[in-house]
Amino acid sequence: MKFIIGRKLEMSQRYRPSGEVVPVTLVKVEPCVVTQVKTGEKDGYTALQIGTGSKRHLAKPQAGHLKASGHEDLATLREFRVDSVDGIAPGAVCEISSFVSGDIIDVTGISKGKGFQGVVKRWGFGGGPATHGHKDNLRMPGSIGSGGIQHVLKGLKMAGRMGGDQVTVKNLEIVEVLSEQGLIAVKGAVPGARGATLLIQAPGEMKFAAAPAAEAPADEAKAVEAPAEAEAATETAANA
Repeated sequence: MKFIIGRKLEMSQRYRPSGEVVPVTLVKVEPCVVTQVKTGEKDGYTALQIGTGSKRHLAKPQAGHLKASGHEDLATLREFRVDSVDGIAPGAVCEISSFVSGDIIDVTGISKGKGFQGVVKRWGFGGGPATHGHKDNLRMPGSIGSGGIQHVLKGLKMAGRMGGDQVTVKNLEIVEVLSEQGLIAVKGAVPGARGATLLIQAPGEMKFAAAPAAEAPADEAKAVEAPAEAEAATETAANA
């Protein structure tokens, strides 16, 4: 399985070679870094935790957790189950080129919150008759009583908070992938408002770029240069 974390930008449109106009959602993909590798022996299941984005102030426990990846300022962490983690280490970067045009993907996000809503909007109730004698009954839920047991059954569809739930939209098509710009154009609509975090998953093989080599701290570099300078000075004195 291949996967990546993205951020919803906006809706747009693309033209196919046939001239057909396709409505798309643009998803911004920033570098996604492997922060933790979970194995069946140690954790009971096999998964990869990846992080993206940046955060200015991060608590020390979270920064310590991210230290192995070489990125101690990641803002968003998500976990994906995988079949194998062989050859993958913290610090590896997910490549957006793993996704290509034509891929069928599942997109998971948090739907837009709509606040407290009535039964007509929340559940699609038909409401009462819009005729004489039903002055205030147009959008009412109607009777909720259960005559035999004398209490309201759990799970009854009533007014309440709507939206703000995790939603997965399946079988969406990738229309275009712009690797240099970090953009994926997905056909149709995806859950969430602009700027919402999206999890994209699809069958296939995930490509990873090796973690960049860490540069030696300035103090260590100076310590390495000092003996070399001392040797050079000794050789000059001996030659003199």
